[in-house]
Amino acid sequence: MARRGAIIGIAAGAAVIALLVTVGIVWIGNTGGSEPAAASGASCEETEQLVVVVDPSIATAVGVIADRLRSPASGEDCLDAQVVTQASADSVAQIAAGAFDGDAWIPGSSVWVERLAALTSFMGQSMPEIDNRGSIAVSPVVLGVPEKHADAVEVEPVTWARVRDRQLPTILPDPEASAASVAGLYAVRSVSSTADPRQFAGAMMALGKQIPASTEAAIASALTAETPTAVILTEVEIVEHNRDNPDDRLVAEYPGDASVALEYPFVAMPVSDDEAGQARARLVTAFERALRVDANPIVEAGLRRPDGSGTLTNAGGVMAVLPFADDALATLLKAQEIGAAQLDILRLWGTMTLRSRMLAVIDVSGSMEEPAGNGLRRIDIFQQAAGGALGQMSGEVELGVWLFSTARAGEQDWEEAAPIAPLVDSAHTAQVMQVVGSLPARLGGATGLYDTTLAAVQRVREGYDPEMVNSVLLITDGKNEDENGIDLDTLIAKLNEQADPAKPVPVILVGFGPDTDLGAMQRIAEATGGAAYTAHRPEDLSAVLVDALFQRGCRPDCG
Repeated sequence: MARRGAIIGIAAGAAVIALLVTVGIVWIGNTGGSEPAAASGASCEETEQLVVVVDPSIATAVGVIADRLRSPASGEDCLDAQVVTQASADSVAQIAAGAFDGDAWIPGSSVWVERLAALTSFMGQSMPEIDNRGSIAVSPVVLGVPEKHADAVEVEPVTWARVRDRQLPTILPDPEASAASVAGLYAVRSVSSTADPRQFAGAMMALGKQIPASTEAAIASALTAETPTAVILTEVEIVEHNRDNPDDRLVAEYPGDASVALEYPFVAMPVSDDEAGQARARLVTAFERALRVDANPIVEAGLRRPDGSGTLTNAGGVMAVLPFADDALATLLKAQEIGAAQLDILRLWGTMTLRSRMLAVIDVSGSMEEPAGNGLRRIDIFQQAAGGALGQMSGEVELGVWLFSTARAGEQDWEEAAPIAPLVDSAHTAQVMQVVGSLPARLGGATGLYDTTLAAVQRVREGYDPEMVNSVLLITDGKNEDENGIDLDTLIAKLNEQADPAKPVPVILVGFGPDTDLGAMQRIAEATGGAAYTAHRPEDLSAVLVDALFQRGCRPDCG
């Protein structure tokens, strides 16, 4: 059976290759870097040049300081620092590929340094001997709300818990490109139950249902939404948006239950040991010193100093002084310490949003009519849980639905209710939800579990997509009752016989109610690299379904 490393490795490798190709195009388009700003004051007869690659959100401030250093009055020997603006994700890919042409790098968060280490390790390379000299600026992560909706949002205290519980509609820019989103997820996790990781899993699924193409697209969606909607952003992103869009301003809301910030580390790139290399190292240090001595451009750009200070008097939409107590501010500025934790969240996000192709197989035998508690039948409880769980799935998922009992189509125990197709297709999503809504009218027969399981695995493997996670999600309230079908040993033997390491199809089984055969479910899960879950109480079913859906991306080996 293929293991997780093979599946995730192939997907990650393809993503890396695509990213490197994209970066190559971007870099060619910026050959020579950004145009240097006009020099201030008298010109210099000789200048010492270096290239500083910076995240777009701090480019304005760094450019102002670089411009001042070109003047003889700067005291830095007419240092000519060429500021190249580049997304941090692109810089990470270039450094890992050995194609980075900068003397210093200022990413948009320390998490990018962690991602560099992870990417070089994945590519089988050594981490470059970079020198991370610590933060030169910070920007708190906040919730950006359209100014016209701010009063409605502020009726209740603004918290990350409201985001977690879907009480405050929130848009998450793609965490693969936005460090602010990764930090926001870290904040959501920090206010989630450590005893029940499914609480955070459910929040991630909800936030990942719609992933906008860019931060700008996320902001545009919030501005046009009828319901008050927030976007996970940094202060500086709000400042820059408001400067460029005075008629569509955002207001920064500072969640009171957790504080997190992005810090901008100054990273010196490796130099040679010869005289030329050491001379370049001195230039890099001189430029770093200038950034730390003259922090005014950083504050004027909408950022804050490394200690969190900085009165943003000219920045609309954000608070001049951070509304955090000293202990919260201390936590806020431990960005480097939480960098590794944020990287773990990013890996989890990648697993959860990995493109998925899944066949949901639902038991509609007559026993689903039986009472489940609270005056509801088993099918009623399942409808509520399935509607909520499936409704959280991303448009990146391809989903089909089968229904099964016994003899539903002649001697066949299963019937196709909806083909496997992308949920991004609104008509297909409507069809799936219509099937879920019609389940009570489709009940009847006994439980034809084993024949259906084998047929479902074969169907998914027939249309196997190597760029997606292909799986079966089977929900049942009973044990196999088809006396004319195959038995469990035959099913396991056939699953093993047909197993293809190049085309793994894990079966994730969810048993609901006291009559399920957990032993049989576990054997099926083991044979396919899947998992078996049970929900003994009606109130457990929603959480179990979320967990099963959340782990679909890491099967057949979630570790």
